[in-house]
Amino acid sequence: MKFETWGPIYQLVVRDFEYDPTADRRARDVLDDLSTVFDFDRLDFAGETVAIAGGSKTLERELEQVRTADRVIAVSNAARVLQHAGISPDLGITDLDKAPETHITLSKAGVPIGIHGHGDNIPAVKRYLPRFDQNHVFGTTQVEPTERVVNFGGFTDGDRAAFLADHFGADQLTFPGWQFDDATVSMEKNRKLTWAGRLLRCLERRRHERFPVLDGMREELEDFPGGESWNCIDE
Repeated sequence: MKFETWGPIYQLVVRDFEYDPTADRRARDVLDDLSTVFDFDRLDFAGETVAIAGGSKTLERELEQVRTADRVIAVSNAARVLQHAGISPDLGITDLDKAPETHITLSKAGVPIGIHGHGDNIPAVKRYLPRFDQNHVFGTTQVEPTERVVNFGGFTDGDRAAFLADHFGADQLTFPGWQFDDATVSMEKNRKLTWAGRLLRCLERRRHERFPVLDGMREELEDFPGGESWNCIDE
């Protein structure tokens, strides 16, 4: 997704959560200062089935979906679950709130890691990013991208991973370890999951595809804040 398409969607997210975009820009700039240019030719997913492995409790019983995929993206804490199962992902996506040590280990084993910067995690970025193998790290942002910090769309680690896989040509996306009805999460986390669902619904439209993980949810996901909707297709 081009930033011109993502920008208006981001503004709806910011308005709904009352976030300050200047804080996201500060985080992006910290990432930009600490990162090097990454060779994105390494992330060619053309024609492949990509499993976007989420960190919910369901992942352990859905590992077969992971093993049968051509490529695997480990989202946040899913990296630790996959490590324990003896599965090495092809890519990790994290904002460093969970399993940062696992992602550091993966980078040192040559696995690319996308590290997200937002207004709340600047201290974590400064603390952990220098410990990664810089040859295998790139930054992601929710605001305007730079040469070293990219934005392919997405708000949470999970839907951001899905947009990234779409950008690099994935033929099919699967979603093991995703749970939208987890009663144990906080109210704010539940709101973020709702936005993740809305953005996956957006991605369905872009790809002319239907993700089983959204079955039974699509009608409620059409209820956008303030009655607004957005364009998901790049012009």
